[in-house]
Amino acid sequence: MVTRGSKLIVMSLVISTALIAGCAKRPATTAASAPAPTGTAATTGSTGGATQVTSPPTAAPQAPATTARPSPKEFTAIPELKPIYFDFDKYDIRPGDAKVLDANAQWLKSNSEQLVLIEGHCDERGTNEYNLALGERRAKSTMNYLVSQGVQASRITIISYGEERPVCTQHNEECWSKNRRAQFLVKPR
Repeated sequence: MVTRGSKLIVMSLVISTALIAGCAKRPATTAASAPAPTGTAATTGSTGGATQVTSPPTAAPQAPATTARPSPKEFTAIPELKPIYFDFDKYDIRPGDAKVLDANAQWLKSNSEQLVLIEGHCDERGTNEYNLALGERRAKSTMNYLVSQGVQASRITIISYGEERPVCTQHNEECWSKNRRAQFLVKPR
């Protein structure tokens, strides 16, 4: 007959055995701090029961070999360079605006002593962060088009203002379409 005392002894032995034997230990993991992105993936290998994370060697970051970016305050608008406009939530160059960019590229090639600042703008819809990113894509798309037309990329600086600098403040499509734009400003070299 099993008594209450013997049940207590058996339970105590089971708990004691588990404590003495211990739980299975997890393998030690060694992780390096995250290096700067290098374009290659980190590899994971297994050595002697321990997991080890290895990363490719990284070189010290090097400063870009470009000159300092000019301040936007140094640039001015001129009537010869016309703005272009974009469809809602797009940064593709529309066919009609490509003709405007062709004329702008021709002027810039004829006036090679001028640097150009391309400003990317958006309407008020969307978050500030989204509109800043969209404005930058619009400015880059515009810059890429000008470069494809023979304007030197080293003469071009881009900036995004997102929705911060509207030319129209009404809340309708006619107004919003005026704010979705890339504008051009110049300054002498």
